[in-house]
Amino acid sequence: MHGMNTRERHTQFIKSLSRELGFLSCGISKADFLEDEAPRLEAFLEMGAQGQMGYLERNFDKRLDPRLLVPGARSVVSLLYNYYSPERPEMNDSLRISSYAYGTDYHLVVKDKLKELLNTINREIGEVSGRMFVDSAPVLEKAWAARSGLGWVGKHTNLISKKVGSYFFLAELIIDLDLVPDAPVTDHCGSCTRCIDACPTGAIIQPYVVDGSKCISYFTIELKDELLPVEWKGKWDDWIFGCDVCQEVCPWNRFSTPHNEPAFEPRAELLEMSRSDWENLTEEAFRRLFKDSPVKRTGYKGLMRNINFLSSD
Repeated sequence: MHGMNTRERHTQFIKSLSRELGFLSCGISKADFLEDEAPRLEAFLEMGAQGQMGYLERNFDKRLDPRLLVPGARSVVSLLYNYYSPERPEMNDSLRISSYAYGTDYHLVVKDKLKELLNTINREIGEVSGRMFVDSAPVLEKAWAARSGLGWVGKHTNLISKKVGSYFFLAELIIDLDLVPDAPVTDHCGSCTRCIDACPTGAIIQPYVVDGSKCISYFTIELKDELLPVEWKGKWDDWIFGCDVCQEVCPWNRFSTPHNEPAFEPRAELLEMSRSDWENLTEEAFRRLFKDSPVKRTGYKGLMRNINFLSSD
């Protein structure tokens, strides 16, 4: 790092430390107002695409300006953490959960890594004030990751990296340290419309616009109603928690490589479950199977609601 100024040294230190901690990549943005995102967020909310996700309507200003979230913020450090697993359920007729949900809840795993990153920054660089986020608080994480050059937001509105596809979690440190920002990369979706054509519920209503209230992930995770809307029967492709269809068909995911995180290893028992195993799942088995899993979020009743909705087709 000879010949670098302090800002450059700090930036390089954080990037190499993030690699040591197992993050796929790390990009930096200047913490300021997300001007391009303001009209997009407004349009999304105006068309009611948030459905019952009321939290998306709150903290509008904080979502667009991290300095309101973290006073004195100078930089947003965006990080990617791989969860790609080529393993799929053995039973062809089995019901499906999103591939990120087969192992330990990513909030727990990635937050521990972020804590270590922030603690080491404080120890090696000096007292740095800031906050860490893993899919939490009003942070437009895909916008920040794209701004920091980690990929582009695809037509399905997930972040895509040319190097590794899209099977990764996003995380952020918003800190009061001045760092060297990265430049955004260009969009490489081209004329491809595979994600739009494959979406079982037509939730990608036009390129780069998803109606969240039509997404299978919304129905199976976010929607808290006791009964699911009957007009969606037969359109779920056997998904009972989340959905991976738009990622499965994306050509860029041929570059996905298996993760190195033991905590994300799929539980063998889950991969071996048949349709009838799911349909006959007891509350006790649910608690045991999904002890530290993202699936806990639906609760037993929510998961059984989803299973019964498919089984009564």
